[in-house]
Amino acid sequence: MGAVLIDGKAISAQIKDELKEKTQKLKAETQTEITLAVVLVGENPASQVYVRNKRRACEYIGYRSLAFELPADTTQDQLLALVEDLNRRDDVDGILVQMPLPSQIDEKTIINAISPAKDVDGFHPMSVGALCIGEPGFVSCTPAGVIQLLKRSGIEIAGKECVIVGRSNIVGKPMAMLMLRENATVTVAHSRTKDLQEVCRRADILIAAIGRPRMITSDYVKEGAVVIDVGINRIPETGKLCGDVDFDDVLPHVSAITPVPGGVGPMTIAMLMNNCYEASIMRRKK
Repeated sequence: MGAVLIDGKAISAQIKDELKEKTQKLKAETQTEITLAVVLVGENPASQVYVRNKRRACEYIGYRSLAFELPADTTQDQLLALVEDLNRRDDVDGILVQMPLPSQIDEKTIINAISPAKDVDGFHPMSVGALCIGEPGFVSCTPAGVIQLLKRSGIEIAGKECVIVGRSNIVGKPMAMLMLRENATVTVAHSRTKDLQEVCRRADILIAAIGRPRMITSDYVKEGAVVIDVGINRIPETGKLCGDVDFDDVLPHVSAITPVPGGVGPMTIAMLMNNCYEASIMRRKK
């Protein structure tokens, strides 16, 4: 039997449809309008695409989207003042400051300034700390999306050996915490890991998040493993997107795999939308 292609587009559409239904119900019962404020500084083309996609998702589900497009020479104090204003606003449920920011602005300072109650990206230290100790809080969208891909594809996580290649604050570390929460046995591998191929070949579930095009070949993969490719890289010669996994090489050896594009990518926005819904519910319970 061939490998199952895990379809992130279909699963993200399913999540957005569920959120649309819940949002309509919430609006009908409480006249609540869920609102996401998106802040973009400068004119980074990739960031503009991401912001546009987030707005479209808001529109589809029925959220109100507030756009704040600031010039590239915006100072840190000006951005902090906007964030503080959005923190105070009772009509704003979630705040998203699109990264990367221009060099004159310290990203960590901005992330820390966002109210944890509105931190729908899940980057605030309080959100990360809550995840580590199993408390409620927002989870970084990409790792949360990976969990949904696995669960909704009927892939068992509990008791499985999981290797995550990459230890970034946005994907690798929260991914490890989430897999632990799901009772996997977790190894985090990285650039200093000895015998990386051997470590990866232990994995029942291998998650690649290293940002190196097609680095993970069949030499890294155990027969019948599940492979999740979080990487998204553009090949300069062709302009085409590829992941951190050499898809064609790995495909014959796995039981399930995510393609790039169309795998993990669409899930990130779906989980951001889910965090917005949760933020609205939690704020109204207070």
